[in-house]
Amino acid sequence: MSDFRTQMRCEIDEIPDAVENLLIKGSGAVTSTAAHIRDLAPSYLLSVARGSSDHACTYLKYASELLLGLPMASVGPSVKSIYGVDLRCKGALSLSVSQSGKSPDIVQLTSAFAAGGAYTVAITNDAMSPLADASEAILPIHAGPELSVAATKTFVTSLVAGLWLMAEVKQDAELLNAIRTLPKHLAKAKDCDWSAAIEAIDGQSLYTLGRGPSWAISNEAALKLKETCQIHAESYSAAEVLHGPVSIVGREFPVIAFAAADAAEASVAEISQALAAKGARVFATTQRAEGVEVLPHVRTDHWITDPIASIVSFYGMVEAVAVRRGVNPDAPRHLNKVTETI
Repeated sequence: MSDFRTQMRCEIDEIPDAVENLLIKGSGAVTSTAAHIRDLAPSYLLSVARGSSDHACTYLKYASELLLGLPMASVGPSVKSIYGVDLRCKGALSLSVSQSGKSPDIVQLTSAFAAGGAYTVAITNDAMSPLADASEAILPIHAGPELSVAATKTFVTSLVAGLWLMAEVKQDAELLNAIRTLPKHLAKAKDCDWSAAIEAIDGQSLYTLGRGPSWAISNEAALKLKETCQIHAESYSAAEVLHGPVSIVGREFPVIAFAAADAAEASVAEISQALAAKGARVFATTQRAEGVEVLPHVRTDHWITDPIASIVSFYGMVEAVAVRRGVNPDAPRHLNKVTETI
């Protein structure tokens, strides 16, 4: 038997250590930036990102709204790069997320936000990148080199860096403690056995579901299925899937439902159960739904960090699906590690 391991698998296995490295090296930047944000008292947040980084921002949007009570909006980079519009954003906190920090449209909009009065923060794996230069504060994610085209450890460390910033802004002792204990939970999450789902994903379309912060994880999961496995997957909020998309659900139609130990778990479980009753083969990270296959999952020390463990478990599964299908997840067709758009 071959001992070959994809670069993606190696980087998934590095996630717990990458988060630990961030927690060791990132404290100064996070605490000083949070202190400045508390002094500024922003009235709302803006985000700038694409791809997996935009899914990280969706997670951070829920974190901002649920933890800080501050609305957060994603702004399309084309507003500046293509349409040339400068937004008035005095009193805003802007979070720009990019593992490379090199995409011109992300940099342009970040610069425009700064000119419009926002306090700009870059979450990036390259503290010397153009995005870092364009931002007033930099939160390096300290993930180390990521060579596989599919972002895994940089996605997770971006989530942790942004959430950590918000926890420090709020000075939420419970959440800060949960963030510090994440590496041990992620070490367990990366080894969760999702082989039942691997067997069920046969190349046809499938849905991923979530709600609240877990919907952001569902979005990332659907992207990774397309990117690494060449399988069409669509992500829906559990609150939306019955409003039309359910029409194409047939017998054995695969569904992966992400749920955390939060206020939305009952809703996700209820919809998962309803889809199973319609013939779908539903896999879920909750034990609260009948007729679904429960995926092994790790609960962390806080409900808002549970989705981070879920995506780590999913990454292990999706890498295995890609290998099973004969697709190299390290170098998906038509894709490059750094995508520079304008």
